[in-house]
Amino acid sequence: MDRARTVVVAGRCLLWAALALPAFGAGRLGLNEPRPLGQQLAGAGVLAVATALAGRRPLTAFALTAALCLAAAPALFSLSYGPALAVFALLLGLREGRTGPAALCFLAVGGAGTVRIALGGADPVPEWLVMTGTLLFACVLPWLGGRYWRQSRELTAAGWLRAARLEEEQRLAEERARLRERARIAQDMHDSLGHELSLLALRAGVLQVAPDLPERHRAAAADLRAAAADATDRLHRVIGVLREEDDAPLPLAPAGETVEQLVARAADSGLPVRWGTGARTGTVAPGGVAERLLHRVAREALTNAARHAPGAPVVVEVTGDATSGVTVTVTNRRAADGSRPACSGGGSGLRALRAAVTAVGGTFEAGPHGEGYRVSAHVPALIPAAVVPAPPPSAPYTRARRRVVTALGVAAGTGAVLVAASVGWYAYTETHAVLEPAAYAGLRPGALLADLDLPDRHVQDPPTDRAPAPPDRTDCRYYRASGELFVSVDHYRLCFDDRGRLAAKDVVPRVGGQQKSRREEFVR
Repeated sequence: MDRARTVVVAGRCLLWAALALPAFGAGRLGLNEPRPLGQQLAGAGVLAVATALAGRRPLTAFALTAALCLAAAPALFSLSYGPALAVFALLLGLREGRTGPAALCFLAVGGAGTVRIALGGADPVPEWLVMTGTLLFACVLPWLGGRYWRQSRELTAAGWLRAARLEEEQRLAEERARLRERARIAQDMHDSLGHELSLLALRAGVLQVAPDLPERHRAAAADLRAAAADATDRLHRVIGVLREEDDAPLPLAPAGETVEQLVARAADSGLPVRWGTGARTGTVAPGGVAERLLHRVAREALTNAARHAPGAPVVVEVTGDATSGVTVTVTNRRAADGSRPACSGGGSGLRALRAAVTAVGGTFEAGPHGEGYRVSAHVPALIPAAVVPAPPPSAPYTRARRRVVTALGVAAGTGAVLVAASVGWYAYTETHAVLEPAAYAGLRPGALLADLDLPDRHVQDPPTDRAPAPPDRTDCRYYRASGELFVSVDHYRLCFDDRGRLAAKDVVPRVGGQQKSRREEFVR
């Protein structure tokens, strides 16, 4: 823990040193107007505080740096503190998730800069253009870059998390598929073996009541019938453990025989089953899902009839066509002795049939009917295709990233236009405020302003800190001695009295120049 804290403190110290270096070096290199040492130390202290707060309070750190830049230059542009402003704007976008506080802070900085420019007395147009360009390129663009970086990291983390979740879901799906296959095998075993055991018990019952069979053979047939019935019950209980009641219907294995063959085999086994009126008018595609469903419904209904109502007459009907669908109906009638068949509608086999039929868009009914019990299933002619799974949701933060990229493009384009306008305006104003050295030498103190041929404009950001104190009750104007841009040049200062006469003229040397200020005054 102490080692991690030491690394964090060392990183902050290195960041502060990197941000404070331009503040001390820009003035010495002549890139900025020289400032007193006290101001430089105060600026370094503010940067130290902002660096310390950047981790937990990035908005406060950015606001302190922006205030420092406004104090150093009304237009917010400063080579001494501009890099620090961009860095803290980047950290603001990287560590602050909310957009509103940052936007309000940018508006506040722009409003404060506008007020300071308006109260400064200089030409507000170039100053405001420079401030707006600085606000876009040194504040908004780094902030958007930080937000994009933050969202990219979150997207990467979310992608790995999603990959792990999908892998876990795949594992669970495979496990679920194994369980479903086991349930399908259990269902097929229940249906096929249960049906065969029921028919076996039915045949044993026929042998038991045969009049020409010896007594010991009748006892053996009775034991065989009881064993078959007991085996059917145990099979039902065992398969019930393997089968999952909540599973969705599974694909049915081929039955291997038609409904007609199933009814004929049941009749041969001694089950009193017959075809009803219009029994075999329904036709389905052989080997298809519809045929397998109809076979399974008929097999389950005949098995229940043999188990729960032995001796009761059974009627089977298959109606419909290839257009409207096919319906199979199995009805238990009253037994020969007058007893009613037992109700078996609550069995798990019928519940599985209901789920399988409804899954393909059909209808299934099972319950008492008159003096018997009826099972009816309607299978549509066209089995609907499996439901296509919904596409996975879009990657998280995709829309947010698009918005950030769009905002970056808009801000960059707007900033480029403003910077181009600022550079053009700066070039125009500076080149139209040049007083040639020969024209300056020809000026004589005492001359009237109206008689002088001076440039159209004068310098709006004069080097007043390098100029000597002006004469009392005079209005001074500054002109550039050269048209060179983006470098420090000599300036000429002309001071006029209240009568419009040239009271004094001075030469203000450029930054790093060896010559001193020279003044010529009007002697009254």
